[in-house]
Amino acid sequence: MTTERSEERKGVVATVTEYIRDVRVEMSKVSWPSRAELRESTMVVIVMVILISIFIGIVDRGLSYAFEALVRLAG
Repeated sequence: MTTERSEERKGVVATVTEYIRDVRVEMSKVSWPSRAELRESTMVVIVMVILISIFIGIVDRGLSYAFEALVRLAG
């Protein structure tokens, strides 16, 4: 019984070690953006979030007014 558990643990340790080794290899292949590229991408995301927020706010306000008008007509 004891030997089975130690073999199982060695298998887990070997699996985790292999996984970490594979992660390191893959991370070395990653093409990281430069600081300027990162700044530009971040600005694009921020601007798009603001524009979409404004659009959703306008649509929400318009639908609220339309629903209130419909309720007034029905009631």
